[in-house]
Amino acid sequence: MEQEKIGKFIAKRRKDLHFTQANLAKKLGITDRAVSKWENGKSIPDASLMLDLCQLLEINVNELLTGEQIVMKD
Repeated sequence: MEQEKIGKFIAKRRKDLHFTQANLAKKLGITDRAVSKWENGKSIPDASLMLDLCQLLEINVNELLTGEQIVMKD
């Protein structure tokens, strides 16, 4: 896993959905500092938060862990 790539992806999805770090943190019951650490590649989300985070960011866990959107081809 590439923490920096994952962090940049989280930041992009958050911004695309018009969440601030504080908004996202509040919805997950964590601090905005934790979100900042993810986005700066200093840590990754705890496994217990991943499903809720993915739901909020409208992505799946595979996309979160690869740090990019996966486009399904027919």
